[in-house]
Amino acid sequence: MAEEAGMFMVTQTIGSVLCCKCGIPMAPNSANMCVKCLRSEVDITEGLQKNVIIIHCPECDTYLQPPRTWVKAQLESKELLTFCVKRLKNLNKVRLVNAEFIWTEPHSKRIKVKLKIQKEVLNGAILEQSYVVEYVQQEHMCESCSRVQANPDQWVAAVQLRQHVSHRRTFFYLEQLILKHGAAAAAIKIKQMDQGIDFFFSNRSHGVKFGEFVGKVAPVKSRHDKQLVSHDSKSNNYNYKYTFSVEICPICREDLICLPPKIAASLGNLGPLVICTKVTSSIALLDPFTLRLCFLDADQYWRASFKSLLTSRQLVEYIVLDVEIVSSEVNVGGSKYVLADAQVARVSDFGKNDTIFSIRTHLGHLLSPGDYALGYDLYGANGNDSELEKHKGLILPDAILIKKSYEEKRQKKRGKPRAWKLKSLDMEVDDRGRGDPDKMNSEYEQFLKDLEENPDMRFNISLYRNREYQPSEVTSVADGDDLPSIPVEELLADLALSEEEDEGDDMRE
Repeated sequence: MAEEAGMFMVTQTIGSVLCCKCGIPMAPNSANMCVKCLRSEVDITEGLQKNVIIIHCPECDTYLQPPRTWVKAQLESKELLTFCVKRLKNLNKVRLVNAEFIWTEPHSKRIKVKLKIQKEVLNGAILEQSYVVEYVQQEHMCESCSRVQANPDQWVAAVQLRQHVSHRRTFFYLEQLILKHGAAAAAIKIKQMDQGIDFFFSNRSHGVKFGEFVGKVAPVKSRHDKQLVSHDSKSNNYNYKYTFSVEICPICREDLICLPPKIAASLGNLGPLVICTKVTSSIALLDPFTLRLCFLDADQYWRASFKSLLTSRQLVEYIVLDVEIVSSEVNVGGSKYVLADAQVARVSDFGKNDTIFSIRTHLGHLLSPGDYALGYDLYGANGNDSELEKHKGLILPDAILIKKSYEEKRQKKRGKPRAWKLKSLDMEVDDRGRGDPDKMNSEYEQFLKDLEENPDMRFNISLYRNREYQPSEVTSVADGDDLPSIPVEELLADLALSEEEDEGDDMRE
């Protein structure tokens, strides 16, 4: 502006002074010393670490972040650079300007990082200096890799979980509970067997603790045995292998049960036809005709054990023709039920006959004419259960509805990924435990559908966001009906330290 106006401008010149040590001209600073003399007088790297020992796992290529965290990082990656800088002590006394790797031979077990730092020295002068930190790698396997490499014969305690049913849906749910609470963190090996899972531990106390955990989440009975491995007669030391056999009761959620007369009488003449609505450490039994709910604990069940009359694998699809509400909405055990009289017909009968069943159901608050429901066909079932014969004069209904069916609405979304996923245990599969893969996949898919439909099942397990899920506006508008889904608020972010680790996570959608 001044030059355009023709005004006289005084050019500013930067003066120079002589260094008080060596006498060379230099730009003035608060210390009146040149950079070389400042560095000879003050070493700002004094007290900073120049050599650091880091622990590296050669199996999974991770580094130990004390006390117990293992960080996955590749050579000369930003994750490794961050890890190396964080391992330095007293770095907060200086200002870090830059950090970079210096190339070393990969087999040298040495990592060199060049750091550039700044610090205020004499009379407020700021000095910048570079120095090299050498990291020495010490190879040591992490805990998980040690378990993988361990000899299978080194186990001390084995817990054998078994359930004598024709499906594995109970173990799918139990697997999520174990992951949520970290109950199998001390297991050195997990093996999938026929009708169950085996857990191997290096300590007897770990096996006992795991057995107690299973007893708190499912009605079980257990027994244990031990086998002598070795004996030192001089020191009087005995080494045993302990085996815990844990049997889960064969009653599963949504099973139809005919209670024995003694059990029905002890529960206040409940039933005798009841539905199992929930299985925890006790069994929740609901009378679908009176909406009475009773709980049967593990001791009561195993004293007079009984089996299911019909299981979830025998569910038949019905279509609802008419619904007439009988009673108002009732809250039973945290769930809402409404008694109603309904007319239903089997979907398989369409085009063959006009058979219509008039039944009473506890799902009056969910069903409307035109809906589909899954239930047990007692009209066409071959009832040869011994418990039915003990109840003289018992009149069986034609059908008992269990839940509303959303299969027709799910056809639109078939093949599309879900917005959530589950973690799974790292299990070996025994040759006898492989089974039919198609059957296993269909059972797992049914388990995922149950999670979407039942909020109570989701309460004790962890659901994670699926990063590969891409929601589209078209499908969201088309599928905006009452198809059950899991709210985003219930999903957890899947924390990953690097892209490689995220790809290696054992997740199932």
